[in-house]
Amino acid sequence: MAVKFAGTMNAINRGLETTKANKGADMIEDWETALAEVDTPGAKGILRDLGALRKQLEKGEPDADRVHALLHRLGVATTKIAEKADKSQDKLKALGEALTEAGEDSPDEEEDVAAAASPKRARKKA
Repeated sequence: MAVKFAGTMNAINRGLETTKANKGADMIEDWETALAEVDTPGAKGILRDLGALRKQLEKGEPDADRVHALLHRLGVATTKIAEKADKSQDKLKALGEALTEAGEDSPDEEEDVAAAASPKRARKKA
């Protein structure tokens, strides 16, 4: 999981706008796979939002407002789940804070149930 943290934090630190959409979608798929077996309150919501973000990045023209709203929501959720993590608590908290800063709060953002229901990459057991 350390590689996922490093790659994601590097992309955020360089500026997410400089990360190619397909590379971002690949990173999201890796996180979806890593989180698939996590049974911590909040993990399912993160998976749902990751699916919606991946779906946006796979489009030819992602909706920037939706992407920013999803980043913010993922950041808040990741920061909350970090408190419950046995391992990588500091890395999760830093990731959550970075995602929150990269995004914009959008309380009217709708849940993308279709994206969450059809993850692109098959989930593997840990």
